[in-house]
Amino acid sequence: MIKIESLRFSVLVVCLLHFTATCIGQDESVGAPMVRAEQEALYNTIQDFVGKWWNGSDLYPDPCGWTPIQGVSCDLYDGFWYVTDLSIGPVQDNSLTCSQDVDFSPNLFALRHLKSLSFFNCFVAPRRRAVSIPAGNWEVLSRSLESLEFRSNPGLTGTVPETFGWLGNLQSLVITENGLIGQLPESIGSLVELRRLNLAGNSFTGRVPSSIGGLNRLLILDMSGNALSGTLPATLGGLTALLKLDLRDNQIEGEIPSDIRNLKNLTLLDLSNNRLSGGLGESIQELRSLQELVLSNNPIGGDIMSIGWQDLNCITALDLANTSLTGGIPESLTHLKSLRFLGLNDNKLTGDIPSKIATLPNVSAIYLHGNNLTGELDFSELFYQRMGRRFGAWGNPNLCYQAELESPTYAPFGVKLCRTQVIKYENGLDSSSNFDKNWTHHPASSVPSLEFKVFSVSGLLLLIDAFLVLA
Repeated sequence: MIKIESLRFSVLVVCLLHFTATCIGQDESVGAPMVRAEQEALYNTIQDFVGKWWNGSDLYPDPCGWTPIQGVSCDLYDGFWYVTDLSIGPVQDNSLTCSQDVDFSPNLFALRHLKSLSFFNCFVAPRRRAVSIPAGNWEVLSRSLESLEFRSNPGLTGTVPETFGWLGNLQSLVITENGLIGQLPESIGSLVELRRLNLAGNSFTGRVPSSIGGLNRLLILDMSGNALSGTLPATLGGLTALLKLDLRDNQIEGEIPSDIRNLKNLTLLDLSNNRLSGGLGESIQELRSLQELVLSNNPIGGDIMSIGWQDLNCITALDLANTSLTGGIPESLTHLKSLRFLGLNDNKLTGDIPSKIATLPNVSAIYLHGNNLTGELDFSELFYQRMGRRFGAWGNPNLCYQAELESPTYAPFGVKLCRTQVIKYENGLDSSSNFDKNWTHHPASSVPSLEFKVFSVSGLLLLIDAFLVLA
């Protein structure tokens, strides 16, 4: 019994020492001091954005201690706390919310260890107080800043500063849904460490900067929802690591650059709602990793048959609607086994619809309406039932469907029923001979019509003469 009690005591001592050491370690990190100048810079920055009412008096022992500020993160450098992440805006209920008379605070440039800086829904009143991104002081963050974001700030106006090009370690630049205008600076091409560049939902004008082609580590490029114009730079072919290219909803014109074939890793290409022309271009055929190709609402033109679609076997969504394409529906599309969405509507396509298109194993939407397609739809009732209105074939005047459906409910919407074939007799004597394939169907009756041969007048006179001679 004495040995057992001694063993229990030893275990208890070891456990207490373990948990005490853990607690001491936590106290040393949480209670680490913060340089006074760093704390003052942080407090002044927050007050400039939030309001003078905030003083941080309830924080102990400092903003990086036991009661941290929502949106503020710190790291230890040489035994002292420094702010590394600062997020301003109502991301969560207890986040730092900007005041109505907010201005851009120069105090934040005193936070020399910042890795991430974000403003969400902070500058919201453009008519009351318009705020611009300052052009100066960004060089002081050139070594530390890795992520810079301005999201949903309609009161943030002006242009993107040329000085952003000094942020040489920046890996993510997100400037979305703000009130920014003007041309994009060529200095963006200096941000060689960028992995993500998202400039969507502003009012940027001018061309896509050709310097962007030097960002060979870029994975995501999104400039959608602006007023960019001109032609696409050939330098886009230099974005060899790119996975997503989204330039939809702009005013870009001209041809799709042939150098786009170099984007071997591209999974999404969205150039919809622009003014592109000059045909699809065979370079698209070489984008073997593409999963989504969206070019709708462009006057692209050209023959859809010019592309070997079977090479794009990773495609899940193909949207070429309203692109002035000509030719027939390529049989090669039926080899795209991963295809889920096919949009070829509102073009100038002709010919029959390949019956094999219904055998695509994963397709859930096929839109072919608004073309000049002809012939008979040879699909099963199960196909019509499964697709419903997601099979769009209306607006093709010379297209019809077979009547072999148990329920008319599943008939393809907006497509007429093919006329029933009726046998046509000749001389009314032999129903198995003289079958005329060019039959006609009387609209008032389903009874086959009888047709008799009629002699000409001269033939009738010869017949009468012969009868008189014999008599």
